Amino acid sequence: MVVEADGSLRAEPFVDLSNRVLAGAERGLLGVVFHPDFERNGRLFVHYSRAGDGATVVSELQASADRQTADPTERVLLTHAQPFANHNGGQLAFGPDGYLYLGLGDGGSGGDPFGNGQSTDTLLGKILRLDVDSPSAAGRGYAIPPDNPYAPQGDAPGGGLPEIWAFGLRNPWRFSFDRGTGDLYIGDVGQGSWEEIDRQAASTAGGENYGWNAMEGDHCFQEECDPTRYVPPIAEYSHELGCSVTGGYVYRGLAQLELDGAYVFGDYCSGIVFTLQVDDDGISSKQVLESGLRITAFGEDEQGELYLADLKGGGIYRVLLGD
Repeated sequence: MVVEADGSLRAEPFVDLSNRVLAGAERGLLGVVFHPDFERNGRLFVHYSRAGDGATVVSELQASADRQTADPTERVLLTHAQPFANHNGGQLAFGPDGYLYLGLGDGGSGGDPFGNGQSTDTLLGKILRLDVDSPSAAGRGYAIPPDNPYAPQGDAPGGGLPEIWAFGLRNPWRFSFDRGTGDLYIGDVGQGSWEEIDRQAASTAGGENYGWNAMEGDHCFQEECDPTRYVPPIAEYSHELGCSVTGGYVYRGLAQLELDGAYVFGDYCSGIVFTLQVDDDGISSKQVLESGLRITAFGEDEQGELYLADLKGGGIYRVLLGD
């Protein structure tokens, strides 16, 4: 659906995919992103659970000439079987480099029974990086950026699936790029004790291993683990404060200048909204709002103002946290 600038809901949907989407549990229409040049090319991408078997589908759609609706005819870029109904991931985002990033969870159940998080032979438990603009993407739907960490070099294989950008993730339920620095922030849902925020610097060459299922947050999940092998989170919180992190955005708007540079995120279970300030003095976290909502996603408009979506009441709220 489309919400107009005045807050009213447009009567007709932008596009209707309900007949091909399996909804329920952690399945459904999980991600939508518009191409950075959408005004010119009308391209958008969706990430959903397929009706019938719950498999992950990532597809490209084309908007109408006036950009007011989209044709439901899809060009499928990627599909992947899901062994369980949870930890499907779902986020889609274009990075500052123009590539399409997407997040997939470890496949579900508990404890990552198939070891997907630490395997570079599966797309599960990963953030992927795809080139959807290269001429070579025309047949397959995407090409592999040549500097992906496991991209083939000449005739030599890359040592892992070439789509992979980062791994060791349980369920990266929302990630975003800081429009000011290009850094990538990831909210990764924990198992039974810890929720974590990971940050990947814009200067990275990719290939970071965030530790799951050896680590949960900054703590060993397995009886024996070596934390020095993994990239630690920049922040974590225990299940005394919630049970499922919903990643947000670094605030770069103009209406709340006191929030400039703060990463704003929340928890689905408790409804708490947090800020995380990362600067030369270190990293500090605050609980700034007990919303009472089931926070499933944050959003950012063209001006950098923030919004959140509530599953409990079905509302979309503007995030105002200033004094």
